[in-house]
Amino acid sequence: MSSTAGQVIRCKAAVAWEAGKPLVIEEVEVAPPQVMEVRLKILFTSLCHTDVYFWEAKGQTPLFPRIFGHEAGGIVESVGEGVTDLQPGDHVLPVFTGECKECRHCKSEESNMCDLLRINTDRGVMLSDNKSRFSINGKPVYHFVGTSTFSEYTVVHVGCVAKINPAAPLDKVCVLSCGISTGLGATLNVAKPSKGSSIAIFGLGAVGLAAAEGARIAGAARIIGIDLNPKRFNDAKKFGVTEFLNPKDHDKPIQEVIAEMTGGGVDRSVECTGNVNAMISAFECVHDGWGVAVLVGVPNKDDSFKTHPVNLLNERTLKGTFFGNYKPRSDLPSVVEKYMNKELEVEKFITHEVPFAEINKAFEYMLSGDGLRCIIRMDA
Repeated sequence: MSSTAGQVIRCKAAVAWEAGKPLVIEEVEVAPPQVMEVRLKILFTSLCHTDVYFWEAKGQTPLFPRIFGHEAGGIVESVGEGVTDLQPGDHVLPVFTGECKECRHCKSEESNMCDLLRINTDRGVMLSDNKSRFSINGKPVYHFVGTSTFSEYTVVHVGCVAKINPAAPLDKVCVLSCGISTGLGATLNVAKPSKGSSIAIFGLGAVGLAAAEGARIAGAARIIGIDLNPKRFNDAKKFGVTEFLNPKDHDKPIQEVIAEMTGGGVDRSVECTGNVNAMISAFECVHDGWGVAVLVGVPNKDDSFKTHPVNLLNERTLKGTFFGNYKPRSDLPSVVEKYMNKELEVEKFITHEVPFAEINKAFEYMLSGDGLRCIIRMDA
């Protein structure tokens, strides 16, 4: 056992005291892990748009002070009671959703939406006792999606921790714990394009480019990227995108443009923007008879999806996906192996790197639309 096991650890964390205000590096106390929990030493974390969305408090009940962060790589420092499949020293990826391995979803081969541990953005405490493991001067600081990786140490439920190959570089594979796997799995696990097929990807941010990367790996012949920002088109070529469309350049719905380009529609589409109009376009642009559209982007809570039922009767399929249909503990290790085997290229998603003390720069990059993923080095 480590020398700190069972003790409170004092360490640095980037605390969000209020919505939209720069994070403040504070000394926090991190309590030992309780039943079915593990305490992790975070070595690298990255910023995802979801962190920014909740930091801005745009769609949920604001909960502050809070420690954000959910894309990360680290090492197990100590384990709580009942934890048998992880031990100190294991290399891991904490994940914003979980796999208890006991519920109907976990026992189903078709689902990864664990009853116990699926994402909960409102909860700021641990499940076992409804308390936070973080505090400053005895006052609680709240968790975020069960991970809170903007801290040198964090406590996570064991079901939200994927044990990975210790040879995998954590400063690269940390980005696989959220957005990249979401896009990659949406294509490989749900859309399943066949070799030589055509696919349209709506939205060319990190998740959309990961969906394109999945299409490249699957051997799709035409990968059509759709985005309103023409600056993204050049970079997208690195991810296998072969053609580009900007809806602003056309005076007809983009689904009609795609149908004309492809002789009736693409074989598959993946929507990664969360914009409900893009969702409708993604569904209506697939070919009748066999076309499959997959929705990845999260819509606004009041959005509704409208299309003519004939589009479904004409044998188009509409699917949704959550975290690329990957079960975190069972499946993420194999995604890491795709990187280790040089099948999946992760480096091209990483466009910036900052030391932990400059974490607010990562927010600036994201807010200005500059780059894809910014790695935050906890030891720097």
